[in-house]
Amino acid sequence: MPIKSFRPYTPSRRTITVSDYSDITKTTPEKSLTKGLRKTGGRNNTGMIMVRHIGGGHRRAYRQIDFKREKYGIPAKVVSIEYDPNRSARICLLNYADGEKRYILHPLGVKVGDVLMSGPAADIKVGNCLALKNIPEGTFIHAIELKVGKGAQLARSAGSQAQLMAKEADYAHIKMPSGEIRLVPSACCATIGQVGNIDHGNIVIGNAGRNRHRGERPTVRGSAMNAVDHPMGGGRGHGKGGNIPRSPWNQQTRGLKTRSTKKAFGWMIISDRRKNKVK
Repeated sequence: MPIKSFRPYTPSRRTITVSDYSDITKTTPEKSLTKGLRKTGGRNNTGMIMVRHIGGGHRRAYRQIDFKREKYGIPAKVVSIEYDPNRSARICLLNYADGEKRYILHPLGVKVGDVLMSGPAADIKVGNCLALKNIPEGTFIHAIELKVGKGAQLARSAGSQAQLMAKEADYAHIKMPSGEIRLVPSACCATIGQVGNIDHGNIVIGNAGRNRHRGERPTVRGSAMNAVDHPMGGGRGHGKGGNIPRSPWNQQTRGLKTRSTKKAFGWMIISDRRKNKVK
């Protein structure tokens, strides 16, 4: 998927790049598979801000994605490849032989007119969904389940792919995009291939207005705030004060481990993603 640049008729246009959307075959979503999406502004049900830097942005309709792929043995034809404003990946519309329509993440290389299938009878083909125990070792996969029947949770963003390294007893060894190697129950399902839109990470936002259009509000440095607003605020001039970098709630932001060592599933991580540390 090529990336489009612009003639620099403004300073920001010099660096902005966008997708040329040449892979999109349909511009309007399937109405039966969409629903309204209300904005939260990062606030919970009491109005308190739980996640900062969220607010505004363009209105969106949510496309209901089939992450479970539980229609086993029923062939589905790829009808269209569409843009989804709620995720970095493209989505494709499947028309099943029984008449039902569903959206899935668009695997790289899948084209309109291709026939996909899920279940143990499916071939080892890009876009097909099978249990890990039925997939050969060394295969690249995406949209991986962590719990049987829950739906895909891993490797879902644009360009993501994991690799099935080995199978042992009831678990499969999966090498994640981060480099982490972890165990996943071999009865969990995954989709063959890589998620499409692989150039997404090369797109340059370029200016603040484009981020506001995406619903992202500005981030202010703590050292630019007053002392009442941030642990690193206050002082005269640009002094750093020699403080350890901290969050607005006085939590250290570098070097302090906040993750519990007593996680129920920590034993499933064989090789940590940080400097190949083995657990």
